[in-house]
Amino acid sequence: MRAPVNTPLTETSSPNQTYTERRAAAEAELKRLDGISARYANLRALVFTAGAVVAGLILFKRLPSQWWWAVGAALAVYALLAVLHHQVFLREERQRLYVKLNERGLARLTRGWHDFAERGERFLTGSHLYAADLDVFGQGSVFQLMNETATRAGEERLAAWLSWPAQAEEVRARQGAARELRPRVEFRQDVCVEARTVAKEKADPGLFIQWAESGPSLASIRWARPVAVVLPLVTLSLYVLGRLEVLPGALWWLGLLAQLGVVWLTRSTLRAMEEKMSAGEHGFVRYAPVFERVERERFEHPELKRVQAGLQHEGEPPVSTHLKRFSWLYSFVEFKRHQFHPIVHLFTLWDVHALFALERWREKHGARVRGWFEALAELEALSCLAGLAFDRPGFLWPTVEGDGPRVKAEGVGHPLLDNPVLNDVELPGPGSALLLTGSNMSGKTTLLRALGLNAVLALAGAPVCARAFSLSPLQVLTSMRVKDSLERGVSYFYAEVQRIKAVLDAAAAAKGQAMFLLDEILLGTNTRERQIASREVLRLLLATGACGGVTTHDLSLANLAEEYGGKVVNMHFRDHLENGKMVFDYQLRPGVVDTTNALRVLRMAGVPVEDSEQPPAPTESRLG
Repeated sequence: MRAPVNTPLTETSSPNQTYTERRAAAEAELKRLDGISARYANLRALVFTAGAVVAGLILFKRLPSQWWWAVGAALAVYALLAVLHHQVFLREERQRLYVKLNERGLARLTRGWHDFAERGERFLTGSHLYAADLDVFGQGSVFQLMNETATRAGEERLAAWLSWPAQAEEVRARQGAARELRPRVEFRQDVCVEARTVAKEKADPGLFIQWAESGPSLASIRWARPVAVVLPLVTLSLYVLGRLEVLPGALWWLGLLAQLGVVWLTRSTLRAMEEKMSAGEHGFVRYAPVFERVERERFEHPELKRVQAGLQHEGEPPVSTHLKRFSWLYSFVEFKRHQFHPIVHLFTLWDVHALFALERWREKHGARVRGWFEALAELEALSCLAGLAFDRPGFLWPTVEGDGPRVKAEGVGHPLLDNPVLNDVELPGPGSALLLTGSNMSGKTTLLRALGLNAVLALAGAPVCARAFSLSPLQVLTSMRVKDSLERGVSYFYAEVQRIKAVLDAAAAAKGQAMFLLDEILLGTNTRERQIASREVLRLLLATGACGGVTTHDLSLANLAEEYGGKVVNMHFRDHLENGKMVFDYQLRPGVVDTTNALRVLRMAGVPVEDSEQPPAPTESRLG
């Protein structure tokens, strides 16, 4: 095993400079390797041509037959050059991966990350309490921005962290590990490159783990194991003794016939095990370098040491050694693809030896395989948190502690926007709420999403877009992007009612340790019933002890601030006219909004509406 290494830290360089320099270095190395590859190609062509010319001269009697040794030497040299050339190809592929990783890094600094193919849609479910509303998964999501995993298991671990809040102690452990990994760009990229070198598509260890944890596959032919050792030796002995005329010469055919019988009797069981194992392998035989790279890194944080310790049991070699052993054993199974395999198997019972050896490996190490890949998945997810911190140096590590629910954010902005407007928001304790009013397009919904998505990031262990951010462990609950469903026969209004019921149930189940974010609820009914229902929904949520925010155009709800003795606070956004155009500053202000802009928006869109009626009294009006 190689000595532990300390990866060079990238602290002083900006993300843009780091990725640009690393991409340039990889491109320079790729150019150098292209030159070496061209020389190997020329040498192979020269050696092949020389061997072919000598062979032709021998065949046409221009050279004596003794020159066949030169042809053999040329073939040997050609084979050696081919092996060396292949190694150059592999090094070139690695450098291409480094170029791609650093180009992705540069894309994450701009809006180029919106073009990343892996958006995590498979993790989206209609019943999730916030993922669809807060752009956790899907196009333009935080998962699309953060995901730099190389295995399906790592991708699933990151998705799980973004889908379910962790407790304060776990959040602090993840933060500490991610802080240490943040400047280790080289290490994080090395792990990605090693994993992506062995598999073009993201490898899913699920089937491999399933095979490793399965019961004995060869129990029904256990008798074949000693037979496979003894019978070929007996057959060989009979052949030798027959040639020496000690025994009848034809007697060895009986041994060969017996071996054919073993081949016939074991064929189904061996084929079943091979198919089961091969379905789960998918490149994992070559994963030893990935684990070896992790094993070599010297970590300081206890969380990273814990993850690394999961790759080696006391008194045993590290995981990479076990996987190298598996790779070597599996290469004997892959010999089945060779054209001479049937003959070799008949004479040596090759498959029996190979598959029983793998069965022994499974019996010894299979129960630990899940832990190995879970440790790797956790390291990948931590690297994604570290990557976000590195790419967004303006983000900070939030404080997660104390009783709640409570959230305090100073200068909070939406983490997916390039230049978000920052606002201060506080939900000081149980039963506290913000009632947000404001004109259309003024920023009400964006503020809710900024608050919610930053809370999700904080409780996943990631940094957040804010100058200061603290919260208690809580469950985020949202109702924003409600959709009707023709397939299920559900109207928009009833879909919204179902969503609100789910939010209420989740808040009760969390015993009030929740933050609700509701955007313009119950739009699918008349004004009077909407006002009554909205007040009741807010009352029921606050009764659970949850805190949260609600956007509304119904100014009658502003009276709730008086009813709840200051626990419900009115805040608003507004716009103003400059040179006949609406201008938004997206700044949160105290109190209830006193302006409207629906008619102006319609006129801007080319709809020739007229303001023919006087607006109703504020306490009965609904803003446009």
